[in-house]
Formats: sequence, C-alpha cells, structure tokens
Amino acid sequence: MLVLLTAALVATALTGFLLARSIGRLSAGRRARHKSIEPSLAFDPGRERRAEQRARELLRSCVNESEWEMYRDLGFISIAGQRLPDSDDESDGLPPYAYLVYPHKPIVAYIPKSGRLLSEYCIEFPDASGGGRTRLPSSDDVLAKWMALTSDEARVIGRANMHLVGRQHDPARVRRDVWRLSEWTRRRSAHSIGVRAA
Repeated sequence: MLVLLTAALVATALTGFLLARSIGRLSAGRRARHKSIEPSLAFDPGRERRAEQRARELLRSCVNESEWEMYRDLGFISIAGQRLPDSDDESDGLPPYAYLVYPHKPIVAYIPKSGRLLSEYCIEFPDASGGGRTRLPSSDDVLAKWMALTSDEARVIGRANMHLVGRQHDPARVRRDVWRLSEWTRRRSAHSIGVRAA
C-alpha cells in the first residue's frame, strides 16, 4: 500500500512538473511572437489620422471645388453619369442619372430629378501599400472611386457587383442624403447668386 501511495505521489509530482514546463514554453512562445510583430504593423491611431489627412489633401487637389465642398460638408460626392446618346438635354440642368460615392460603401446610382434610387455597385480598392493596413483611408477610397467613374464609368459599372439599394446601404438614409444634397446645392446656388448680385 505504501509503495502504491509513493508511486502515485511521484506520478503527480512528475505530471505537475511537465505541465508547468509546457505552460512556460507556451508563454515564452507567445511573448516571442508578440515581440516579432513589426511595430509598423500594429494599429497606430496617430498614423491612421495622418494618413487620412494626407488623403484629404490629395482628394482636394484632384476634385473640383464643388465636389470638395460637397465631401467636406456632406461626407460623400455626387458624380453625374455620362449623358445617354439618345437623351435630350435636361432643361433644369440635372443629368439623367448620377452616383453617390461614399467612403468604404458601395456606389449608389440615382435619378437626380426624382430622387429615385436605382442600384448599388460594390467595388473595392484594397490598400496595396503594405504597412499592415487592408483598407485605404476613407478619402483615398472616395478618390479611387471618383477617378474610376470619371475616367471609365462603363468599365467600373460593368465589373462591379450590382444589387438593389438596401443590401449594404439603408435606403432611407440614402434618400435623406439625396435630399441633403439637393438642399446643399440649392443653398450654394442661392449664395453664389447673392455674391454675384452684390
């Protein structure tokens, strides 16, 4: 009986020793892995803010004054679609259709005259610069979509995944944005007329 009790104590002590050693190795491995992560890959809020600031400056230098002010004031840009070959010029100056370009969301096609929402076009421009970031800064994402639409609208729309509005965008919110845009445009036009009259 004494021999069995001694054997059980030795087995328990040996198991405890091996378990403690395994835990120590596991902890050391985790510490080594955390130390091996490059500091440039860790999330840095300051670096992200600076990247967004640079992206805003680049966006401002590429788009026209109206589009920049729209983005600054509303958080998105409206881009007129290409005129259809068989469509007459609209007397009110509105294009037959346009796009709302949001950061990190699908592009929304709509009809400016009626405010009717047409569809969402999902395209993504990943950050290929490295540095541990997978998404472009918000303003760079808007600029990439703006450049793609203004240079080759048909190709962008042809390659994008198209869905009815509501898959990723809240239709009520987009309708509110269309209304906000029309009010913003109206106030801006009234202001410019007032400035010219003065």
